[in-house]
Amino acid sequence: QLQLVQSGGGLVQPGGSLNLSCTASGFTLDDYYAVGWFRQAPGKGREGVSCINSGDDTTFYADSVKGRFTISRDKTKNTIYLQMNSLEPEDAAGYYCAASGGVTESRLCRRNAVIDYWGHGTQVTVSS
Repeated sequence: QLQLVQSGGGLVQPGGSLNLSCTASGFTLDDYYAVGWFRQAPGKGREGVSCINSGDDTTFYADSVKGRFTISRDKTKNTIYLQMNSLEPEDAAGYYCAASGGVTESRLCRRNAVIDYWGHGTQVTVSS
């Protein structure tokens, strides 16, 4: 079965950190794919948070997370990660990884591309 399997997330206090991971199952996140993270808060649309081009590791970050979040990937594990630091209540949302073939990381994050695979989502709660 071709899918993205997520782990991580949970409850953290403001200023805390969390790490999300997303592993491809049944296919390889090779140079063909741009992969990234999206989030969706209640009553809001799904927005691109950070994406990476699997070919040259070029990254894209939404302005709201620049300097706080870091996307990375491990080809040997077929996995991407999102390290989230200095978390704010506004970061609370469902987080989803996604992969799209043959596009740049910016097109993926701006949703100017067909998403080939979505992860199942994981909840991030930021609260004291």
